[in-house]
Amino acid sequence: MNFIKKRYLIPLIITAFSALITTLGRTSESFADFYAEYIFPCISTPFAFISGLLPVSLGEIMIITTIVIFAAGIPAMIIFLIFGKKFRSKTLTFSLSAALWILAFVCCTESLNCFTLYGCTKFSERFFEEKEHTNDELKQLYSLLIDESNKLAKQVPRDENNRFVITIDTIEECRKAMKKASKQYPQLKGYYPKPKPIMFSYFMSQTGTSGMYFPFSMEATYNNDMIPEIMPEVICHEYAHLKGFMQEDEANFISFIATLGSDSPEMRYSGYLDALEYVHNQIYKNQIVSGYELTEKISLEVKNDWFRFLPDNYWEENEEKEIIPTETVETISDTASDTSMKLNGIEDGMASYSRMVNLLLDYYFPPEN
Repeated sequence: MNFIKKRYLIPLIITAFSALITTLGRTSESFADFYAEYIFPCISTPFAFISGLLPVSLGEIMIITTIVIFAAGIPAMIIFLIFGKKFRSKTLTFSLSAALWILAFVCCTESLNCFTLYGCTKFSERFFEEKEHTNDELKQLYSLLIDESNKLAKQVPRDENNRFVITIDTIEECRKAMKKASKQYPQLKGYYPKPKPIMFSYFMSQTGTSGMYFPFSMEATYNNDMIPEIMPEVICHEYAHLKGFMQEDEANFISFIATLGSDSPEMRYSGYLDALEYVHNQIYKNQIVSGYELTEKISLEVKNDWFRFLPDNYWEENEEKEIIPTETVETISDTASDTSMKLNGIEDGMASYSRMVNLLLDYYFPPEN
């Protein structure tokens, strides 16, 4: 009897503890900040090191294993309950115990490695002084990013189609860039594991996802089908999540700062292209007509390189891999991501990615002393 009680009680205690930590993190910025600075690194670093020993993504294996267990386990449980009268009690006990332990593991890792960190003081409040930005500043930022992108476009390798080709060891350069950025933002200090390619990258492509952070395995992963030229900003973005920056706009901004400080023109160009895309979209979203003419300044090389995610003819060449229509997968993924963000206190959900523009404005146009 005691064994059975412990079997249920321990995972329930872990789940309750996880809920408590998340609640404290979401209701107290000071607790969340303390957790991010002093506790999270003690958990994340060894966790990331151990999972990093595997050449493949542990998180992806966990997800696949869980799907298989539920797909096979639930029918098996029903069969045992209907036809195995002698084993009904044991079947129920085992099934309930397994479900509770899976719940405890998911709640614990999500709470300690993700949810609690959403309560941290916003990046803009920690590192920038508050200021309202004008459309004129947005135009100036757009012009600046265009000029820098045009310059770097001339310095990077190109193929026969006049498109940017990356030739560096991207992972090593990203590690160097993040460690350099840690001098400005100390929370970025520490160990960076090797990011993992996802085996089922086609599904990521269907959802429009270039990278993903797995809290339950402390891994930075990336879409292995995307073009290599966007990997610098993608990997640095996921590395930022590994260091406790959960907000997407903050991870985007940190990625930009990291690539900006790199000694490699290819790294810097990848970062500038990403930032330019966000600011370009904001100019047109805000309908700043006077800023439209700046678009004409964008060089042919930059226009060949920006807004690219997958190789040419990707969908035609991988048509046989489509099991569920891409439009359906994308809609479900966007809805799930948007809901998850809103549950974690991000009121604008998926739109929060574009808040990177505000951080760029804070960075380039600080208040005058």
